Amino acid sequence: MSVQQLELPLDTILRGDCIELMRSLPAGSVDMIFADPPYNLQLGGDLTRPDNSKVDAVDDDWDKFSDFAAYDRFTRDWLAAARHCLKDTGTIWVIGSYHNIFRVGTALQDQGYWMLNDVIWRKTNPMPNFKGTRLQNAHETLIWCAKSKDQKRYTFNYDALKVLNDDLQMRSDWLIPICSGSERLRDADGTKIHPTQKPEALLHRVMTAATRPGDVVLDPFFGSGTTGAVAKALGRHWIGLERDDAYADAAQARIDAVRPACASGLAMMKPKREEVRIPFGTLIEQGLLRPGDAIYSPRGDISARVRSDGSIHVGDTAGSIHRVGAAVQQATACNGWTYWHVRTDAGLMPVDLLRREIRARMGVAAPVVPLPAAGGPVVQAA
Repeated sequence: MSVQQLELPLDTILRGDCIELMRSLPAGSVDMIFADPPYNLQLGGDLTRPDNSKVDAVDDDWDKFSDFAAYDRFTRDWLAAARHCLKDTGTIWVIGSYHNIFRVGTALQDQGYWMLNDVIWRKTNPMPNFKGTRLQNAHETLIWCAKSKDQKRYTFNYDALKVLNDDLQMRSDWLIPICSGSERLRDADGTKIHPTQKPEALLHRVMTAATRPGDVVLDPFFGSGTTGAVAKALGRHWIGLERDDAYADAAQARIDAVRPACASGLAMMKPKREEVRIPFGTLIEQGLLRPGDAIYSPRGDISARVRSDGSIHVGDTAGSIHRVGAAVQQATACNGWTYWHVRTDAGLMPVDLLRREIRARMGVAAPVVPLPAAGGPVVQAA
């Protein structure tokens, strides 16, 4: 049976079966999918604490399947529908526990998705194992996949994640608390609205990693709407699919209350390879340096003179800022932009900051070096 194609319903909760709804979306229309499917926990009765109080566990009908085969069929069907609406440059994130994530991983590979990473979400405050019969289950696993093995491009904001992690390369184990406190949605009686609500911090990191402002994020198991709330706050579009009206109503109210960040707050660190190339000679053409000005080593003990063609010289050694920088250090290579400095009222600063000022003048970066009111060079002549 053919499914009627919908226009892309941005920033909307669609109510109904996620498989049929994904099939109805335009092919190749979403940039990223975050999926938190049923875990098929196979609970064999109530869970109780040592004081015999009942644990609020996941015992809802949506998490129950007759057997593993039924769960596998469901997984294959929703992953195929997700593949239909994912862009050829898109990626998918799926989260699960030990109950289901290995079966989901097999289905992802069988469907043609290409695994990029698995991420371990380490919970800082996991629920204890009250019976003491197993290890405390203190983590969940996320699988991050490209749409296909042959995919040439996908979004990965390496530099943004590195800054988020205090200038250290982001690892694949993420220490994040579970959802609790005021973030947890509850009804008038104080009961949790959704048993598996994910923390906003987790979605913040996922979207920072794999989306850009304006991208479209789809969540086929929308639940309490964490994906939509974080997407709205970060300037991403979102589409939520949810068949439970109570969940959908709570999610919509939650998202309506979110205040999006301002445009300037959504800017992200760009990879160096995406920056506009600025030759050193441009600094001379633009008047930030003048022929004959001096530039210095980081400690100021070595000086070089700038020439009109963009070369520099130290004694009889002349060439580019990189070549001369390597020569004076007796090194095989040198990044002249960070090695050479100019003297300012604030002391020595790398010439790279002048390059960033040129990029700001071109409208491709924020200004970082204040220029004198008269428009002259910021450096002091030696």
